[in-house]
Amino acid sequence: MSWFITVFISALLLPPLSLILLGGIGLYLLPRRPRAGKQAITLALVLLCILSMPIISDRLLAQFEHYPAINLAHPPAADAIIILGAGSYFDAPEYGGDTVSRYTLERVRYGARLYRATHLPVAVSGGNPAGGSPEAYLMRNALAEDFAVPTRWTETHSDTTWDNARNSRALLPPNIRTVYLVTHAWHLPRAIYAFKHAGFKVIPVGTAYSLARHVSPLDFIPQPRGLTNSYFAVHEAIGLIWYHLKG
Repeated sequence: MSWFITVFISALLLPPLSLILLGGIGLYLLPRRPRAGKQAITLALVLLCILSMPIISDRLLAQFEHYPAINLAHPPAADAIIILGAGSYFDAPEYGGDTVSRYTLERVRYGARLYRATHLPVAVSGGNPAGGSPEAYLMRNALAEDFAVPTRWTETHSDTTWDNARNSRALLPPNIRTVYLVTHAWHLPRAIYAFKHAGFKVIPVGTAYSLARHVSPLDFIPQPRGLTNSYFAVHEAIGLIWYHLKG
């Protein structure tokens, strides 16, 4: 229930629902306070347009990508690899059941590459807040079946990044102190804060950098990908503030 409440409150604060609510308030105000109503509707439409432009949203998301890509040719010393979950693909007909989402797969794929460079034991962390099989089981299966990478530890009870850190610390042996933390580049600041708070020394390992591609004229046109990246950017900003208050 706490996960549902958190997700519901987040949805109210994040685009597109926050912009829809702002536009709805404008419509409500139009008969009573026409000027304020028009301003609210205009602001909602302008923000929707701006946040849907990849040229804007990619740069918003890049503000959280503080850590450069790791050099796999000369990786620093660590004790283990921890890969964080990022959702599931439920009832996938082509796989005959639940499997990892595309975002989780991006993390799993790079975690497999890191394993081949270091041969360190791998931990996967992710529960099932939305139902279905725990993400960690799906990640373990993908690592074994698609990348031939073994998983040493499987943490299946986490609903949030904060839980990932706390539960991973409880699961891993005390001698596992320094870990490679594999997640999306824009998720690293919040994840690192949580894992350091849990007692780990963290080596950040980011993947799927938002600016790792050429800019095209289409990036100036509002589109769903832009709105998605803006969603993630605002989500990380709110999450960082909440974690610092929580910490």
